[in-house]
Amino acid sequence: MLVVSQFVDECQLNIRGGDGGAGCVSFRREGPVVDGGPNGGDGGNGGDVWLVADHNVASLLPFRDHPHRRATNGVHGKGKDLHGKRGTTLEVKVPEGTVVKDLYTNEVLAEIINQP
Repeated sequence: MLVVSQFVDECQLNIRGGDGGAGCVSFRREGPVVDGGPNGGDGGNGGDVWLVADHNVASLLPFRDHPHRRATNGVHGKGKDLHGKRGTTLEVKVPEGTVVKDLYTNEVLAEIINQP
C-alpha cells in the first residue's frame, strides 16, 4: 500500500524575476538627412514575481516537486525607436498565512495574508 502525503506545510521555493531586454544601438540613415541621429529602442523590463494569498489553496504540495518559478524576460529593443515588450508578471498562489523566510539567515521576510 502506497501512502502519499496530500498536505505539505513547509517547503523551499526558488523564485526569480525576469531579466530585462537589451537596448538597441541603431542610427537613422536616410538619403536627404545628412547626419541621421540615433534611433535605437530601449529593452523591455523583466517580469515581476508576486506571492498572492489565496483561500482556495490549502497546501504547499505543488512546490514540493516543482520548486522553481521564474517570470519571463523582457524583449530586446529594435531600430526605429521600437522599445522591447515588458516581461509578464508571475503570480504564485500560496495559502493564507504563509510565512516567507530567507533560506540562509532564517530571517522572516513576509507573512502573506489576504485582507478584505
